[in-house]
Amino acid sequence: MNELFQQYRALLARVDTWFSRSAATVGSSVHCTAGCSDCCRGLFDITLLDAAYLNYGFRTTVAKPLREKVLARCRRRLRQLRSRWPEFGRPFVLNYRPENDWEQLMPDDDESPCVLLGDDGRCLVYDHRPLTCRLHGLPLIALTGEVLHDEWCTLNFVGQNPLAMPQLREDFPAFFYEEGRLGRSFSAQLTGTTFDELDTFIPTALLIDFVRFDWRTWRETYRAYHE
Repeated sequence: MNELFQQYRALLARVDTWFSRSAATVGSSVHCTAGCSDCCRGLFDITLLDAAYLNYGFRTTVAKPLREKVLARCRRRLRQLRSRWPEFGRPFVLNYRPENDWEQLMPDDDESPCVLLGDDGRCLVYDHRPLTCRLHGLPLIALTGEVLHDEWCTLNFVGQNPLAMPQLREDFPAFFYEEGRLGRSFSAQLTGTTFDELDTFIPTALLIDFVRFDWRTWRETYRAYHE
């Protein structure tokens, strides 16, 4: 598992390099900075590989008293989720339901801060944050000019059209292909079976015991559910 984490860390580093290069190239058009957490609100899905990497960073880099404080927030979040989805239980995999149903758990007007935000507005596990957090703020444009994601932070590119900026382009299809490959490898190591997609939320990611949970038994239950 450590080798797979190293590969994933290398992929995340490539994404960070793209973001830093893009921000430096367009200068004052991008206002993303340490302590700005306007985008760290509400819930969004992350892959189980992201969840495991985040969970690892949380357990190994955050002091125990602060971990307990964050886990209390996670448990409160879980109670809110279960008010809408009572059967949402360990290991908190969203894929029991169709993706369209996830929107019930992620209302657009949810402005709750991320459970991992510190009092200073900084992420407590910044180096282990999920891929989607690293991509947020800028549009995603492939090297061919194809727009893969046409939204960006409203504080960025005020009065400008970043979709017309070639300096923001990157080989995102290659990034996402590698993410998918690593995710499938991770699911195979974890459960003994390759899954194309397994997702959860950040608060529930921190409540998963990736080491002691019986993933092999869960795999059979999950497969039976979808038959």
